[in-house]
Amino acid sequence: MPVILPVKGFSPTIPASCFIAPNATIVGDVEMGEECSVWFNAVVRGDVNSIRMGNKVNIQDGACLHCTYEKTKVVIGDNVSIGHHALVHGCTLEDNVLIGMGAIVMDNVVVGTNTIIAAGAVVLENTICESGSIYAGVPAKKVKDISQELIHGEIDRIANNYVMYSSWFK
Repeated sequence: MPVILPVKGFSPTIPASCFIAPNATIVGDVEMGEECSVWFNAVVRGDVNSIRMGNKVNIQDGACLHCTYEKTKVVIGDNVSIGHHALVHGCTLEDNVLIGMGAIVMDNVVVGTNTIIAAGAVVLENTICESGSIYAGVPAKKVKDISQELIHGEIDRIANNYVMYSSWFK
């Protein structure tokens, strides 16, 4: 059974259309949209501030979402994929975003719509990632504009695949 716990009077809100892996952890002030998924060993920790997710958000295996006490929240738009072992901390991810495997996205970062953060990238605190771009490296920098093919072939494909994968476990 997943660990789903209230903290300080806040309980996670998880629609029936979502998939939560048996060993995922979701605690505190967390609100998920429709068709979201939280995968094996992922942690969504809304204990020190709020975490809000739109629709079709997938939090892949081993990823961690957290905030900073009384300072930063996590706000995630629709159609967002957070790759395996990524760390998303106190930031905003707009619609149609892909966070690559092992990436770190720090406090007060804003990742614009239709943007990819490459695997292993470290997006430093207070960075504004321009919409329609790919960011990579340590620290992450814009490496190029994103093509329509990548928006549909990667961002949309991965988000839609995770809705399909979720159905296999229900």
